[in-house]
Amino acid sequence: MYEQEVKRLQEMIDDSERIVFFGGAGVSTESNIPDFRSADGLYQQKHKYSPEQIVSHTFFVHRTESFYEFYKEKMMFLDAKPNAAHKKLAELEEAGKLTAVITQNIDGLHQAAGSKNVLELHGSIHRNYCQSCRKFYDAAYVKGSEGIPKCSCGGTIKPDVVLYEEGLDSDVINRSIKAISEADMLIIGGTSLVVYPAAGFIDYFRGKHLAVINKSTTAREVGAKLTIAAPIGEIMEKIEVKRG
Repeated sequence: MYEQEVKRLQEMIDDSERIVFFGGAGVSTESNIPDFRSADGLYQQKHKYSPEQIVSHTFFVHRTESFYEFYKEKMMFLDAKPNAAHKKLAELEEAGKLTAVITQNIDGLHQAAGSKNVLELHGSIHRNYCQSCRKFYDAAYVKGSEGIPKCSCGGTIKPDVVLYEEGLDSDVINRSIKAISEADMLIIGGTSLVVYPAAGFIDYFRGKHLAVINKSTTAREVGAKLTIAAPIGEIMEKIEVKRG
């Protein structure tokens, strides 16, 4: 399956020298991390509060313990391993073909696969800080803590993830826009392009090759030369990385 689509994707990659990858939750579903919007995603599950409410700044401040109950169980997957998509992108970067991975994910799997220039639009579960003294804590400490994770100083620890009602990091935004605007190929993968402002970043692309790899249709038409409706790991696994 997908022989012609993979062949075309391979040709685009071979013809490019500054590839940027823009990805979302669908990149990690093949690592058994649930996404938000698919049929079995978090938004379809029944909770007392909606996931949008729970992962909001207001909810974190006023219902911190309930936030952490949901966050530890539904958003921290510390045993997850990089899949074929993560690994192939790391290979492309090592070969000098890919200049940046821009991700909406917070799982750290791109780095685990070996990618170096990863721009995390929504932060990472692997960075956690005391709100009082700013001491750093890793994900294992937060996951293993009882109730609300506390610092040695007594302060409440907050994950370095962008919650609803919070703004994206301006430096990450600027670097992402710069990478996309300088790219000669943009691969959009595993995202429905629903979440803004991140989804708007692709408007800065002025290169020659635009490909979308996503199981479901994207929320907006991006004028892609190639669209592949398939799991991204299944497709990227078939790509041959040519060096030099």
